[in-house]
Amino acid sequence: MAQRRPCFLGFLDESQRAQCQDLLKWEKGTSFLFWGGYDQAERTMLGFFPDYLEPSAQEFPLEAVTFRYRAGDKLSHRDFLGSFMALGVERDVLGDILVGEGCCVAFLRREMAPYFLDNIRKIGRVGVKATLGAEDPLPVRREFQELSGVVASARLDCMVGLLCRTSREKAAGLITAGAVQRNHRETYSQGERVEEGDVLSIRKYGKFIIDQLGPLTAKGRLSVKCRKYQ
Repeated sequence: MAQRRPCFLGFLDESQRAQCQDLLKWEKGTSFLFWGGYDQAERTMLGFFPDYLEPSAQEFPLEAVTFRYRAGDKLSHRDFLGSFMALGVERDVLGDILVGEGCCVAFLRREMAPYFLDNIRKIGRVGVKATLGAEDPLPVRREFQELSGVVASARLDCMVGLLCRTSREKAAGLITAGAVQRNHRETYSQGERVEEGDVLSIRKYGKFIIDQLGPLTAKGRLSVKCRKYQ
């Protein structure tokens, strides 16, 4: 690698990260790391490191800002994201936004932290107090709805039909229209086999995690347990 110091891209969403991973697997000898401020972050920066430097999360130019407000005031991820974007910042300077009861932790590029501290006093009509650093423990990242059902097989079209509560034919149409991502990559293969741990994103229907496939029912159908992102 030619550069003599680390360089960074992002924040990237999960689809962008997957595209980068697909490209980088062909780049032999390239030293890189994805990091979003905590383990299992959905939005991450991509860091490239010179040969002499071990990739490290400590090198990433990101910061956490904690916003506190009255626990009785209900604010959502959308409320915070809308207020942040209203400042005129680009989406790629913002990482994950974790909202809890009376608290929100936002990850962002380090150079933007002072701007947020100086300019965010309210989210909507709710007053907030911003401080540098992350709340410990972090607010729960996501809430899920538990789902279950049975399918003929683990084929993608069967699984999409179950998740969307629609016919296999309509599910096939969603796949061929490019409305389905498996593990953050578009897929057009109706017969592709879905596996436990897969993340399926279906346009207009949401995002799902496949937790368990099986056992088979008495009629030979495959039982499925999954979660839908809320």
